[in-house]
Amino acid sequence: MSEGGPGSEYTELTIEAAAALRDLIDLLATDPHAPSAVRDPEEGWRVHVADSLSGLGVSELSAADRIADVGSGAGFPGLVLAAARPDARVDLIESISRKCDFLRRAIERTRIDNAHVLCERAETWAAARPPSGGRESYDAVCARAVGRLSTLAELASPMLRAGGVLVAWKGRRDSGEESEAARAADRVAMEPVDVRWVGPYAGSRHRHLHVWRKAGPTPSGLPRRPGMAKKRPLGAE
Repeated sequence: MSEGGPGSEYTELTIEAAAALRDLIDLLATDPHAPSAVRDPEEGWRVHVADSLSGLGVSELSAADRIADVGSGAGFPGLVLAAARPDARVDLIESISRKCDFLRRAIERTRIDNAHVLCERAETWAAARPPSGGRESYDAVCARAVGRLSTLAELASPMLRAGGVLVAWKGRRDSGEESEAARAADRVAMEPVDVRWVGPYAGSRHRHLHVWRKAGPTPSGLPRRPGMAKKRPLGAE
């Protein structure tokens, strides 16, 4: 397991990016339809922005040209990564329309123009090749507080190019969840690479980033029907 620490990610931001992200935190605090409420801006920065920026410690993510944020919700980590990486395209994949509406308002407010909202199920988007879909078109896939590792590895695999990475924001390490994902690895053509402890973000003293790599051609059965990866994880005993 790699060791990291909080704080250093603040230096990754330009003045423009920091201003955009403070606008995002302000929007979360004032928009009655925001998916995540923020009452204290400084806490919101730590809980959401600093937590999202911790992903830049993964070299493959910090160098990715095209990134997908699965289950983007209020835009974390996707909008934050887009602000910090203006040279990258970041697709915010979200299936719930009211959250998509908020993401569009957030992009307009913050002017983070390299972020794009895709109001789709991840499985639907991954089923078709560009330009109508995102099959095998991403260098990195991110997910924060979305699902189990086995589910995330299955959702990421058909979207990733050969050698692309999944970065999953998780809390305390769970040996059962990690074993389940390991059992699914061959079936989704993904392999675990690293687990990084990155500090007490999002109210957790046990924030970890799980890094998985696309290890072969996308299996012919992926993606499965929407919802199946969550309902029936491939690594479940």
